[in-house]
Amino acid sequence: MYFKYQKWDSRFERHSDTSPFDTVMDLFQELLTIASGEVSQALRWLTELDEEYHITDQFENFSIGDFVEELKERGYIEEDRDQGMLVITRKTERSLRRRSLREIFDNLAKGAAGHHQTNHTGRGLERQPETRNWQQGDDIANIDSVGTMMNMLRHSNIDQMNLHEDDLRVHNTDHYTSVATVLLIDLSHSMILYGEDRITPAKKVAMALSELILNNYANDSLDIVAFGNEAWKVEIEDLPYLKVGPYHTNTQQALQLARYTLHRRKYANKQIFMITDGKPSCIIENGKIYKNSFGLDRKIVNKVLDEAVKCRRDNIDITTFMIARDPYLQDFVRELSKANKGRAYFASLDNLGGYIFEDYIRNRKRRVK
Repeated sequence: MYFKYQKWDSRFERHSDTSPFDTVMDLFQELLTIASGEVSQALRWLTELDEEYHITDQFENFSIGDFVEELKERGYIEEDRDQGMLVITRKTERSLRRRSLREIFDNLAKGAAGHHQTNHTGRGLERQPETRNWQQGDDIANIDSVGTMMNMLRHSNIDQMNLHEDDLRVHNTDHYTSVATVLLIDLSHSMILYGEDRITPAKKVAMALSELILNNYANDSLDIVAFGNEAWKVEIEDLPYLKVGPYHTNTQQALQLARYTLHRRKYANKQIFMITDGKPSCIIENGKIYKNSFGLDRKIVNKVLDEAVKCRRDNIDITTFMIARDPYLQDFVRELSKANKGRAYFASLDNLGGYIFEDYIRNRKRRVK
C-alpha cells in the first residue's frame, strides 16, 4: 500500500459548528476505507498525519487518544476478544456507506450544469418539458396549464371562455421502474499496480450505490460480485473490507455468476455494472485455472464475449466502467460492449461515481405517454 502525503486539506479545518470528533472522524473514515476496514492500520496512518500536520493541535484538550476513546464510547469500534484487536461495528459500516453516498453527490453537485442528474429522491414520476394531448386516466397534476390555456383561447372570446377536452395538454413523464442490478468489482492485482489505488474508489461507489438503493429504491435489488481468479458474491455489510489480492482477472466467471443471479430475480429490467481495469487474464477450464497475463489471450477473450452474448439473449445489459487508459484494453471493452449491445464508460477515478449514478438513474426510467 502506498500512501501519498500532501498539503493539508481545508476540508478538515475547524469550523464553529463542527466538533473535534466530527472533524477527525471524516479523515478517519477515509483512511478506514483505504485500509479495508482495518482499524489498527487506519489509526496508524491517522497518527502519522497528526504528527506531520498537527491536526488535533487546533483543538483544546483533544488528542488521537481522546478520539479513539470517543470512537469506543459512540459504538463505532469495539474490541474483538477472540482476535485481540479493535474492529469496526455495524454502525461504522453504515456510516461508511452514507459517507460514500454524500461524497459522490457532492462531486455531482460540482459538475457542469445539466451534465448529471442529482435529484435522486425516489419519486415515481418526473415531468418532462414535452407535452401531448390529455388521455383518459392521465394524472391532472401533470397538466400543462400554459399549453391548455393557449388552446382554449383559440376558440374563446372576451365574454366567454370555453374549455374543451381537446384543449387539455399534459406533460410527458419518466416513470421509475424496478430494476435488478448486479455490481461486479474487479479485485485483481492490477487494481493497485504502479501505486495507483483503483480499488478504493470502486468500493466507495459500491457502498454509495447500496446505500442509495436501500434508502430510496426499496423495490430494486442489488447483488454484488467480486472477482479475481474466481467470482464470488459479497454482502453489502462486507464492502468496507474488500481487498485486492494476488489474483488474475476471471471476467467470464464474473459475468456468468451475475447472469445466474439475475435469473433468480423476478424483474422485467435487469442489468450488470462492471468496474474493472479491463484485461481478462484467466478462465476456469476443466476445473483448473487457465491464465495468461501477457496481452489479450483470444482464448480467454472469446469466452468473455460468449458470456456477453448470453447476457444479451437474456435481455441483461452490461455497462462497463473502465478505469485504465491502455488503448488495447479499451479496444477490448468496446468489443465486449458490441457483443452485448451494452455501454462502456472510460472513466477516471475522480468521476467514476458520477458515471455510475447517472447511468443507474437513467436505466430505471422509461417514458410514459
